[in-house]
Amino acid sequence: MSPRRHKAASSMASAAMSLAELERWLQDRVDRHPAATSIPMLDGYTAAIVAGPVSMSPLDWICPLLAIDADAFNHGGTPEFAAISAVALHHNDISNTLSTAPDRFEPMHRRDPSGNIDAHPWCQGFYAAMRLRLSAWAPLLDVNNVNHGLLLPILLHCRDDQARPLLGPPRSGRKTEDFLRNAYLDIPAVVEALRQHWMPIRYARDR
Repeated sequence: MSPRRHKAASSMASAAMSLAELERWLQDRVDRHPAATSIPMLDGYTAAIVAGPVSMSPLDWICPLLAIDADAFNHGGTPEFAAISAVALHHNDISNTLSTAPDRFEPMHRRDPSGNIDAHPWCQGFYAAMRLRLSAWAPLLDVNNVNHGLLLPILLHCRDDQARPLLGPPRSGRKTEDFLRNAYLDIPAVVEALRQHWMPIRYARDR
């Protein structure tokens, strides 16, 4: 890392609120409709930004994520800037993990009251980020695309704006229930596979 980038990273770290503080801050502004209202949702959203098909300006994805105006980037020392800094650090952490040690990538899931992993918030956050550039993700949303399966462990947990299963109602039966219960186990691998899939396209677009 260059001295300039190291200084910028240190400055960002000193300005950032903790993830626990960020979650409380997001929940306090739920009436403003941030794209994430919990850390699992934020983690999924940010993972989609890192692994997705296009590079995006921080303004374009952090503003809807936090429900803030672009001007918040210009004023240090505010809660908004502390939240921005926390998100930027988290983005960099995910990016560094996927770039250098993808086998260590772990989505930040929580457990439901029954003690089972609840992947829905993380996946819903991932899908919220997809919707920012849904046309770029469209090839993998085509069920006839051989790589469509990369999205299934994520989209299986998502719901549409009417709270209906995004992929339609699942088939009834024990086999389906077991599959849905364990689909989250494939998410780390498919996130890295998505990153690899989009990388040539993403960098071609960046040129």
